[in-house]
Amino acid sequence: MERAFADNRPAFLVTIDTEGDNLWARSSNIETRNARYLPRFQALCEKYGMRPTWLANWEMANAREFQEFALDVVARGTGEIGMHLHAWNSPPVVPLTEDDFKHHPYLNEFPEHLIREKMKVLTALLEDVFRIKMVSHRAGRFCFDETCARILVENGYLVDGSVTPGVSWRRYPGDPRQKGGTDFSRFPTEAYFLDLRNIQRPGNSKLLEIPVTIMEPRYSMAARWAKRRLGGMNRLCARALRSLYPDLVWLYPKGYNHKQLPLILDAVRHEGRSFAEFMIHSSELMPGGSPNFPTPRSIEALYDTLEKLFERAQREFVPLTMKEFRDHVVAGRGVEQVETTNMSLATPVTAA
Repeated sequence: MERAFADNRPAFLVTIDTEGDNLWARSSNIETRNARYLPRFQALCEKYGMRPTWLANWEMANAREFQEFALDVVARGTGEIGMHLHAWNSPPVVPLTEDDFKHHPYLNEFPEHLIREKMKVLTALLEDVFRIKMVSHRAGRFCFDETCARILVENGYLVDGSVTPGVSWRRYPGDPRQKGGTDFSRFPTEAYFLDLRNIQRPGNSKLLEIPVTIMEPRYSMAARWAKRRLGGMNRLCARALRSLYPDLVWLYPKGYNHKQLPLILDAVRHEGRSFAEFMIHSSELMPGGSPNFPTPRSIEALYDTLEKLFERAQREFVPLTMKEFRDHVVAGRGVEQVETTNMSLATPVTAA
């Protein structure tokens, strides 16, 4: 994909899955205390000119504190609000398993008429509360297929950010009787307008896919030797090595990968990608809101990482919301269909 910017800088997108507290705990009692911690992140974004896209789910769209925060963002034009649907608690609520709060079933495991109704209801709520048209979306649990894409288009969505290139969610169950999540192993890494008959390939729909920025690390010889030889010794050793030397790295802070994030920006620019898409969950901005950031100290370390990352992104990238990036793509090419130039995983990130 050709760049849409005169100075040839790639875009930098900040996306936030805006949802209840610590959903990793699989509790039926979902709180939204993390809403009070979001202004700090928004202020950091504004300090460095970032243009965040807040992708909100059902409980956050109904939370007064988030409503007030997001309405201010919209009124000042300092970010964008989009949709993020969690199938297990987004109305109409029709249980799929014996305990949907435990299993977190994927949206595409529900009948199509329920998928359509859930998207319609949440879209209507978001548009009613925030008084703007919803055009940007990321699927809960990255659950995305042709049915979901078609229904998004029916509801007027223009941008999706659900694809996680190189990642298969098949071994992560939702409904235990079904086949698990979406397999994105061979999906494009660059943005592309979707073929609604096959979302793995470019087409001529109006829905632009902006995949999460995920890359293959290039490790030192010592690290590769450790992964190959020590990883087979026992399960505990293999797990530790996967944590230290993952097969893929995301532009997504997890508390232990702060050194990898600037390397990803290096790789994005080195190989000429048109964008870098950063993601985080709103609950990860609150102490104890996630397993990754359990304490106030861990949150301060996160913000130290973000300060450095965003300061660099301000200098080397063009900050945009998801909808703004789509607008630039269309304006830059003057067409609705954009062919993807890189259908495989990117040049590896160089790591220790």
